[in-house]
Amino acid sequence: MQEIPIRSFAVSVVVLRPNGLRRDVLLLRRTRSLAGEWFQVTGAIEPGETAWQAALREVEEETGLALEQLYSADICEQFYEADRDAISLLPVFVGFARQEAEVRLNAEHSEARWVSFAEASGMVPFAGQRNVLRHIESEFVAREPNRWLLVYPEG
Repeated sequence: MQEIPIRSFAVSVVVLRPNGLRRDVLLLRRTRSLAGEWFQVTGAIEPGETAWQAALREVEEETGLALEQLYSADICEQFYEADRDAISLLPVFVGFARQEAEVRLNAEHSEARWVSFAEASGMVPFAGQRNVLRHIESEFVAREPNRWLLVYPEG
């Protein structure tokens, strides 16, 4: 019997900022793997880091943003990687940025956009991303975030 390995080596971060009565989602257009596609912030967990520390670092490296708060989204993004014959599970985090925060992209991305959840769902390429966005809109925008999920500053 052949088993498919499950890998958890990276994080996914949906960054939100206030926009009047709603929250906008930050999407980044990739320049390297999956070039031209729109994604939330993602990145590898480095040795000695926790997943939430990697989330904060990746947001800062890819966007220049310093988040005011970071929550565990209480969900994982999952996908099958055919080239590795493996299932990847990425813990998802929700970061809150200031309304006036300016994005400074690194070389991994060519463009950044703050968009509504509806726009974001139409821009991301994968169903798993759309599921994550629906969950975050339901649990972090339509209602007050669960205080037990706050990881930064320490909850």
